[in-house]
Amino acid sequence: MALRDLLNIRSTDITDEAVYRQRRDLISAMALAPALTLAGCAEAEPPPAPKVTVTPAQARAGFKTNEELTRQADATSYNNFYEFGTGKADPGNAAKTLRTSPWNVAVSGECEKPGTLSLDDLLKGLASEERIYRLRCVEGWSMVIPWQGVPLAQVLKRFAPTSKAKYVAFTTLADPVQMPGIRYRSINWPYREGLRMDEAMNPLTLLATGMYGKPLPQQNGAPLRLVVPWKYGFKSIKSIVEIKFVERMPETAWHDLQPSEYGFFSNVNPAVDHPRWSQKTERRIAGNASKLFAERIPTLPFNGYGEQVASMYAGMDLKKWF
Repeated sequence: MALRDLLNIRSTDITDEAVYRQRRDLISAMALAPALTLAGCAEAEPPPAPKVTVTPAQARAGFKTNEELTRQADATSYNNFYEFGTGKADPGNAAKTLRTSPWNVAVSGECEKPGTLSLDDLLKGLASEERIYRLRCVEGWSMVIPWQGVPLAQVLKRFAPTSKAKYVAFTTLADPVQMPGIRYRSINWPYREGLRMDEAMNPLTLLATGMYGKPLPQQNGAPLRLVVPWKYGFKSIKSIVEIKFVERMPETAWHDLQPSEYGFFSNVNPAVDHPRWSQKTERRIAGNASKLFAERIPTLPFNGYGEQVASMYAGMDLKKWF
């Protein structure tokens, strides 16, 4: 986005003022306050995942959408990547310091073939695919982005996870030299995320290496990020350096910071509001060069991917396991 475009955007068009102020106040307060007692989904393990079969036709139905794409200029300049700052423009301005080559990923835990691999070796022999997915931020805005990458399941199978592997935990690079935001304790670094094993193996779950037909920019999580389109965007962890198969639900960065607001599952759900704002609607960042946000639209359960993923949560209380 050009500077003149940024200057012409009203503050109310960027983030709801209440959301912006409350989130920023939370970050400041957490830097000074003692650690919160964990609550919510950390109190116990959820019920076991039901056995689910997703047919190839069901999976392919979610791989594309005919909705208007977000402009590449907007998708690469309006980002959350706190390792480079808490403002939306900070990653685009600061992430050029991130060195993406060479890049190694350590894989460990409950698997038969652990190891540390270069990115090329991690993806060797796997064909890149394009997926056009909706991205829904927990803050109430959304995008439509063409990603390139490989199904996460294809990568994980190479390490032969054992029967003890119930979850997959991911970790982002945390280097204060390359990532100036890490010098401030806005969250407990490094950034961590996780998926239940069936979520990780779902055909929609993508390890992305590119977007808009080009390699991932640093501010969008280069060189390797997760894309889980039915969950809020903070679950799609960026700049991954570690993957670990674990038996118990792993702690995640935002849940660690504020467990009553950011659950482990974080499935997009218009019926479960964030404690400080509604999730019933969203503002789509669409293809309009003169206006960043389109009019509000209803938010869909599972971000519109219910046919592909809802059966994984059969019998679960989605308000408890938010």
